[in-house]
Amino acid sequence: MSANAAKPGPIDMKLEAVVIPVADVDRAKSFYVGLGWRLDADFVVGDEFRVVQFTPPGSPCSIHFGTGLTSAAPGSAKVLYLIVTDIEAARAELVARGVEASEVFHRNGPGQPPIKGRHPEGRSYSSFVTFSDPDGNGWLLQEITQRLPGRVDAKDTIFTSVTGLAAALRRAAAAHGEHEKRTGGQYDTNWPDWYAAYMVAEQAGTTLPE
Repeated sequence: MSANAAKPGPIDMKLEAVVIPVADVDRAKSFYVGLGWRLDADFVVGDEFRVVQFTPPGSPCSIHFGTGLTSAAPGSAKVLYLIVTDIEAARAELVARGVEASEVFHRNGPGQPPIKGRHPEGRSYSSFVTFSDPDGNGWLLQEITQRLPGRVDAKDTIFTSVTGLAAALRRAAAAHGEHEKRTGGQYDTNWPDWYAAYMVAEQAGTTLPE
């Protein structure tokens, strides 16, 4: 092969599913149905194998649990991240579904101690809620509204739920209101373009328009 030959780019490897260990498959299935997660499959092969798949709302990745899937101890999956755009609304929904969720808390930086309440500045990546399934597998809700630079490719801006898109539009509307104040309060006829640029930059973690 010529030294100048083009090297192939990296092959896409999309995380499809995560296996969580449970002791009682039907109990776990009932719990995740109660969360409102989508039940994708429940395949049984004799007495030795069963796989149940659920997908959280808006998630491209699913969870698997069942029989004959893993030798890990039930409840040993910890700190499984669920990303939300409104931590308080997400907790309220969990509680309404009968889940014992923690109070909202925040951290002022990586490794810093937890502090009661949502981050006072609404800082992305900083506000959390925890809950567990009946086996003790632990879930962590993390509020993210603006990604770190490079985390998401701007050309791949995606909103996977009506709730997420609506929240992004509200943040863009609030930011655009400040933009109009800076431009003398005049009506911006190009507001759709400004909204679009803001929403793409926010998700990609690039510089926000002013």
